[in-house]
Amino acid sequence: MSVHVRFETPGELADAVYELVQTASKSGAIKKGSNEVTKAAERGNAKFIVLAEDVNPPELLAHIPMICEEKGIPFGYVPSQEFLAKEAGMPKGVKTASLALMDISKAAQETFNNVVDQIKAINE
Repeated sequence: MSVHVRFETPGELADAVYELVQTASKSGAIKKGSNEVTKAAERGNAKFIVLAEDVNPPELLAHIPMICEEKGIPFGYVPSQEFLAKEAGMPKGVKTASLALMDISKAAQETFNNVVDQIKAINE
């Protein structure tokens, strides 16, 4: 496991996280890249943080889970930077190491609650 990865993410959970990203990107409620995500986490205004597991170097994201835990922001992992960027509606061939979901729509609230509950269960 990489330095920034705190827990194993089952495939179904990663799929649900990708679904949340798709929904948030349609409304434009996302921040992209480790600098923007770090700022959103430090300010405590992100609703959910998504980190890619295949980041190189992994130290790029090592500080983000600590900030999330300190601020009480739920966070999860997905396997691929490239697929994360694709699900966020970014151009083909672009990668993103992390995203901050700034708002959860009413339509995505049930999926969001389910994802957060599954992550809490993994970490207990």
